[in-house]
Amino acid sequence: MKDIDAITGDVIDVALRLHRDLGPGLLESVYEMVLAAKLTDIGYSVVRQSPIDIEFEGLRFDAAFRVDLLIDNRLIVEIKSVERLMPVHGKQLLTYLRLMKQPVGLLINFGGETLKEGLRRVVNNHRSSAPPRLRVNQIDTSGE
Repeated sequence: MKDIDAITGDVIDVALRLHRDLGPGLLESVYEMVLAAKLTDIGYSVVRQSPIDIEFEGLRFDAAFRVDLLIDNRLIVEIKSVERLMPVHGKQLLTYLRLMKQPVGLLINFGGETLKEGLRRVVNNHRSSAPPRLRVNQIDTSGE
């Protein structure tokens, strides 16, 4: 099983090439379709429009939401094609992560001039798989 950080890196690499070659302004569904096909070509399992069921106070709602892409049953990718990402987009992805009990998701906006400005990594209680010496946000408790 491939590491979640490696999967994330591969998705970002493909998305960068896609944005560079197709440019901004297409429909979200076009970016979703092409990104899914390219990721499948490099060996990933990709489910488009994966349904999310919710339960609330004893009621069950099947397919209440749909995530754009579910990569290797571990990484949620939410695709946008808007001028600028808004806080609600990140909250939407975080809700999907919580409902599906997944640790990491990518919010990718293909609508901006560059993909860098429209790329967000959202975590839900994620523990980094990087070794401690490679973590930039680690608190040094050794007292050195």
